[in-house]
Amino acid sequence: MEIRVQAIHFDATERLEAFIQKKVSKLNQYHDGILGAEVALRVVKPESVQNKQVGIRLKIKNNDLFAEKVSDTFEEAVDDAVVALEKQLIKVKEKSRAK
Repeated sequence: MEIRVQAIHFDATERLEAFIQKKVSKLNQYHDGILGAEVALRVVKPESVQNKQVGIRLKIKNNDLFAEKVSDTFEEAVDDAVVALEKQLIKVKEKSRAK
C-alpha cells in the first residue's frame, strides 16, 4: 500500500512520517484490498490546545474511507483516525461477506 503524507504549511519531521507510515500500514490486517492512503496534516489556527488536525483517506476497491481527527499532538490525532478507520474497514468487510 502506498502512503502519501502531506504536511500543509509546515514540514513534518522524519520521525512523524515514520510513525504515520507504521500506524497506517497496520490497517492492512483489517482489509486486504487497500490500494493506498493519503494523510493530510494541518495546524489549525488560531494557536490553541487542540490544534493538530489529521485527515486520512483510504482508497479501497469500489470505495474511499475517510477519518479526520483533531488533537493536542499529531501522533494522538493519527491514532484516533486509525481507530476510526479500523471500525469502517470492519463494517465494509462485514457488508461484503453478507452479499
